[in-house]
Amino acid sequence: MTERTRRPKIGLVAGGLGAYWPQFPELLPTLRRSAAYVSERIAGFDADIVDVGFISDAKEGAVAADELREADCDLIVGYLTTYLTASMLLPIAQRSGAPVLLINLQPTKAMDHATVDTGQWLAYCGACPLPEMANTFTRAGIEFRSVSGYLADERAWTRIGAWISAASVRRVLRGGRHGLMGHLYPGMYDVSTDLTMVSAQFGGHVEVLEFDDLRVRVDEVTDDQVAAKVAEAESVFDVDPSVNRQDLEWGAKVSVGLDRLVADFDLDSLAYYHRGLAGEQHERLGAGMILGASLLTARGIPAAGEYELRTSLAMLIMDILGGGGSFTELQALDFERGHVEMGHDGPAHLAISAKRPLLRGLGVYHGKRGWGVSVEFDVAHGPVTLLGIGQDREGKYSMIGSEGEVVEGPLMRIGNTTSRVDFGRDPGEWTDEWSASGVAHHWALGVGHRAAELRAVAGLLGIPFTGV
Repeated sequence: MTERTRRPKIGLVAGGLGAYWPQFPELLPTLRRSAAYVSERIAGFDADIVDVGFISDAKEGAVAADELREADCDLIVGYLTTYLTASMLLPIAQRSGAPVLLINLQPTKAMDHATVDTGQWLAYCGACPLPEMANTFTRAGIEFRSVSGYLADERAWTRIGAWISAASVRRVLRGGRHGLMGHLYPGMYDVSTDLTMVSAQFGGHVEVLEFDDLRVRVDEVTDDQVAAKVAEAESVFDVDPSVNRQDLEWGAKVSVGLDRLVADFDLDSLAYYHRGLAGEQHERLGAGMILGASLLTARGIPAAGEYELRTSLAMLIMDILGGGGSFTELQALDFERGHVEMGHDGPAHLAISAKRPLLRGLGVYHGKRGWGVSVEFDVAHGPVTLLGIGQDREGKYSMIGSEGEVVEGPLMRIGNTTSRVDFGRDPGEWTDEWSASGVAHHWALGVGHRAAELRAVAGLLGIPFTGV
């Protein structure tokens, strides 16, 4: 999916009660100026905005509802500039097919009470209809979300920005195409995913692929293409002396084939695994995936090993939010330093590495057949967020997140991505709570503290969020 299509389409409608306009001639021009400011700020969030203007009664609200329905928005922002009736916004929420965010942003932090008249007070009255909208939406069975503040309130705009970022995720998932290639790693019950539930709860399409879809494309790769991909790898990675040249060239060849596969099937993400046997072609393909999958992930097309479809989706969500998102599991607990060590021996998000990533040669991948090159690094030090996709006994998905900080400390040098994460608490207690949340044993690790954005994403998707 191109970067352009990740831009959410945000509908905007501002409104107030038309009965006020003849009573207070200066009020409507004041409110329109505020609405123009809001429109400009929303457009500044790297979003495409559909501004249907200012409504003053239920009839105009119905017209706006039809315009916004035809625009197929990812989020509709209803700006409560002053009091207005619920009949003006309910049709918009009912007909648009998009979630609605109500915002109440008064002109300044507070009124000048010594000089304010009724017309000036009404410009501060956006809070007045908010409970009315909330009650009406609740009775109509419509999800309710709101942000209150004042026009220059950066705290409020941060919250609004989180909803707009969430709309970006919703847009990508609604139209996303997710590759699932190979078969489940034997015995990993937590990884097993019902494809229908992905489309039902997240939207999009899961493309079921065979490793033969990759094999035929790898067979067509030329020596010149392999050389170019090796040069690309050498420009991105430090290459450890343990890397066998033939293994590097094989990983490069598989990487070119992966690029073709992703392009041919128009994929936004990929999850894969194949066990293979006795060094045959499919085993070699599965073992040669890490280089190409890491390069894809760095391009914003996350690839997860071990058939981890829900984790490739979590990686995609984190990447859309700007946090990267690297394939991760628990590795060890360091009770001396109070750290949780986590990472994986598979694809990594190169864009969030603390330093230049390393390619290391492995004679064996733990628990898997094959040999070749693997990626080694730790995630950039500083604030990080974990995101896992859980599933309950009814099949309902949940998003599970935890904020911590990647810190300095000794790391393994075995061809794994490994990061030391400090959650500010006993690592054993954190591990117990994280495991009890319903998360599977893989997740995405991304940079930045993003729990607020993830809560907004879960809200727009209509699934629970659990913070640990």
